[in-house]
Amino acid sequence: MSQTPDAQTPDARTPDARTPDRQFPGEGLPGEDFRAAARAVADLAADYLGAVADRPVWQPTDDAGRDRLLNAPLPAGGRPLAELLTAIEDEVLPYPMGNGHPRFFGWVNSAPAPAGVLATLAAAAMNPSSAGGDHADVHLERAVVRWIAELVGFPHRPGAGILTSGTSMATVLCLAAARGRAAREDGWDVRADGLAGMPPLVAYCTGETHSCVRKAAELLGIGSRRLRTVPTDADGHLDVAALRGAVAADRAAGLRPFLVAASAGTVNAGAVDPIDAIADVCADEGLWLHVDGAYGAFGVLDPLIAHRYAGMERADSLALDPHKWLGVPVDCGCALVRDAAELRGTFSLVPPYLRDEESGGLGWFSEYGMEQTRPFRSLKVWATIAHRGRDGIAADIARCTALARRLGELVERDPLLELAAPVETSIVAFRHRAPGLPPKAVDALNHDLPTAVQRRGRAFVTGTVLGGHEALRACLLNPATTEADLAILLSEVHAAAADLAR
Repeated sequence: MSQTPDAQTPDARTPDARTPDRQFPGEGLPGEDFRAAARAVADLAADYLGAVADRPVWQPTDDAGRDRLLNAPLPAGGRPLAELLTAIEDEVLPYPMGNGHPRFFGWVNSAPAPAGVLATLAAAAMNPSSAGGDHADVHLERAVVRWIAELVGFPHRPGAGILTSGTSMATVLCLAAARGRAAREDGWDVRADGLAGMPPLVAYCTGETHSCVRKAAELLGIGSRRLRTVPTDADGHLDVAALRGAVAADRAAGLRPFLVAASAGTVNAGAVDPIDAIADVCADEGLWLHVDGAYGAFGVLDPLIAHRYAGMERADSLALDPHKWLGVPVDCGCALVRDAAELRGTFSLVPPYLRDEESGGLGWFSEYGMEQTRPFRSLKVWATIAHRGRDGIAADIARCTALARRLGELVERDPLLELAAPVETSIVAFRHRAPGLPPKAVDALNHDLPTAVQRRGRAFVTGTVLGGHEALRACLLNPATTEADLAILLSEVHAAAADLAR
């Protein structure tokens, strides 16, 4: 029975109704203990983030610390919150991956946006399942998915997007929708009957395409042998003429081409495929165009490189990661599709007559993907974007690309270094020339250099292989990075190379 609030009964929705000894989940956890612990966590996080630049970027976990983490016994009894916070401070925070540091240039892992960090705590306090229903997280996800589409210039209709754990899962969703469309066009119900009996589906990508595309093809029954590797030009861009030839050859062999995966920022060098020309091929051949924009799609916000992304708005699907260049705390990916019905039709188990399409009903998010119980991802996306705004995000991205170009210039001016690929977005691939060493020894030195730099602790860079040769790869995602940090990176590369040569 409901009770109407009056002067004697404070409304439970107002601050006046707070009860100091209200119990929170967990035996013996009074509200004021939680409040004190939460404030301590805020101080701990603020102190950690404030001192990131003063610590080594990364160092191996010492033996004692590793042993404590690996062999921690299952506790028989509970521990006070204050004691847990001390353990976090002493046993976890001293051993970071390093991605919050302005001289972390490894992989594609960003520093966390402060607004996103705060929102993560609030979202965890609510702890809903964002599968669907009429609560704030569901409506907020619709909004932030639209914001993401607007940021990258992708056409968006309500329901034509969903937040995921990352681009790997977003790619599975998008390729599944593409598979479903191809099957339907051939008069086949792949959801009911599977792939057996269909003409073999064929998809196309390059050797620079992220491995998540191959994983998706394997999981969806297409198979890695039916994922054709299209040649690239010298700088890693998909060769459009070779794509046309491959599609024609497969059709002549009785196969069923259905999808092309283009890259809006490759993993190794940040190269952007000629998406507009690829879209022409897809339009001519009736193929689904999927764009992997996991890291690089947000580069379209930099006016100096936006031209590279021409045609991205023509894609049938776009997968990207707010937890990369936007700095949203992990995990958070996003799948955007041109036609919401393709995504919903691939995953929904709700009968069509109950979907209420005419009244604009969008159904639950669980009808658009694999997850049923879904975390409250949208609040940290909302906070991150709202805190910086479109202009702030665009400025951050433009700063990262400018720093990358500057690093490329420094490499080109250095007689001991050379670029391994042009700088197109915010990834710089380069090599140490190691003069006087034979080619195999040069490759060996460049293979060992990233780890040697990492262990020195002043900068973090990773390695890759381009054109069959080992190279270093620096990815710039942190707008707090400075030109002085770039100079330290190159200084560390030289010092580590000298140590290896000795």
